[in-house]
Amino acid sequence: MEPSGRGRLLVLGLIALAVVLAAFATVYRVREQRPARPRFEDRAVPGEHGRVVVEVLNASPAAGLARLVTRRLRDAGLDVVYFGSDTLQTLDSTQVLVRRGAVASGERVRSALGAGRVRSAPDSSRLVDVTVRLGRDVGTLLLGP
Repeated sequence: MEPSGRGRLLVLGLIALAVVLAAFATVYRVREQRPARPRFEDRAVPGEHGRVVVEVLNASPAAGLARLVTRRLRDAGLDVVYFGSDTLQTLDSTQVLVRRGAVASGERVRSALGAGRVRSAPDSSRLVDVTVRLGRDVGTLLLGP
């Protein structure tokens, strides 16, 4: 190969190398600008900063009561993450069960609901601070006799 041909080949090789390096630099910059996924430690923890995570279970014969109470509690600033039926037994009196954290969170729920007895009932398998088991008393209070 002639000396001028080798020079052209060298220049083309350097240009190709520069293009590849520029592509890698661009990809690296784009990746660094993307916001990182929040680590587990960065996510909101139930009970933190006044947040109370609640589940509402209807243990009364009144249909739709859990949905009605969920709206009421959310309007009061509580974080209701689940509502549904309680299959254990029908209750006459509403129970506000504190699953984790301070009993004050249960009192906050009871105050927003306007009924119920608060008691501590720790249960680490439930991912909520408070479980509300609605009884007939709330049905009468909200829906009438």
